[in-house]
Amino acid sequence: MNSDRIYLDYAATTPLRAEVAEAMRASLPDSNYNPSSLHAEGRRARASLDNARSQIASLLGASRNEVVFTGGGTESDNLAIMGAARASGRPARIVATAIEHHAVLGALEVLEDDGFETALIPVDARGHVDRGAFEAALTPGTLLASVAYANNEIGTVAPIAALAAVAHARGVFLHTDAVQAPSWLPLDVGALGADLLSLSGHKFGGPKGVGVLYVRSGTPLAPITGGGGQEFGRRSGTQNVAGIVGLARALELAVAEREAAASRIGALRDRLQAGMLEAVPDVTINGGEPRLPNLLHVTLAGVSGDELLIGLDLAGVAVSAGSACTSGSPEPSHVLAALAGGRAHAGGGIRLSLGISTTSTEVDRVLALLPGVVARLRRPAGARRGDA
Repeated sequence: MNSDRIYLDYAATTPLRAEVAEAMRASLPDSNYNPSSLHAEGRRARASLDNARSQIASLLGASRNEVVFTGGGTESDNLAIMGAARASGRPARIVATAIEHHAVLGALEVLEDDGFETALIPVDARGHVDRGAFEAALTPGTLLASVAYANNEIGTVAPIAALAAVAHARGVFLHTDAVQAPSWLPLDVGALGADLLSLSGHKFGGPKGVGVLYVRSGTPLAPITGGGGQEFGRRSGTQNVAGIVGLARALELAVAEREAAASRIGALRDRLQAGMLEAVPDVTINGGEPRLPNLLHVTLAGVSGDELLIGLDLAGVAVSAGSACTSGSPEPSHVLAALAGGRAHAGGGIRLSLGISTTSTEVDRVLALLPGVVARLRRPAGARRGDA
């Protein structure tokens, strides 16, 4: 990365950590082979795979056979939702919050076409799910509820343990998309209580193209792809052993560093937020506490999110206007639209997400650049052209 640029889009993806790259390189002599093969080379690959599975299970507080490797967060979400639905053997009701990632919402759309009933649970103006509204959505016939542990756009954190208890009291399984959580929030699956939990390696310093779905023992799950029956029959396909080794190392680092990282980066995020509110008029902070300590989503009156993204990019700062998965879409963010009907957020906003490499110097540089970028964008179009 150009050292003159500032990267504040860690929620979209994180750079591969040097320790993870080294672990992957060291695994290549064994991981280059097919772990399903019975010869010596295959058995060595299987040993690497098994060791990584055991490591991840230990870090999550899970059993080895509860850890299923996938191609990333989107596949983990789809497998959790469609797999649980299809394992029921009957059309049922599946619910999710209105601010879920598109991977979850897309899975619901597929199930609707298959005859399942789906419903979205509203959130309040701060981006939180009301426990009463959640409970009311779990009507008879509801099989599964999906609630993100931490929202990927505004960073709001859901009380997964409490919601899991409500769901279980109604005989409903709970899935949580925890893709944004590993570097910042506890991931002990026993304490969280979720039956299904999705992770993606590239969100916490690991490689792209590899993820995890935790499946609590006893949770019905049907495969959504046919093939050789790998991953305990839940996800066919030859495993990406080197990627899985990298994911395990990344998760180990994230868990070990979580408390210190969350404290340091949370202080930097708060400094960025306070400085922005002081230096720039008419800024709205989207999403209420509790929030991820690394994420700040703001709306600025009179400036669209796309304009501000481009303005900051030209100034050397990389941010996003929301989820990278929908970049370029002409549709407004469904997350912002869900906050109090979206009336205060018609122009969109920007997401600034910090990572473990973010420094106080970078935060100060952004605060120095931002007022000028915003002031230029708020001028009439003719005045802006005259600046050239």
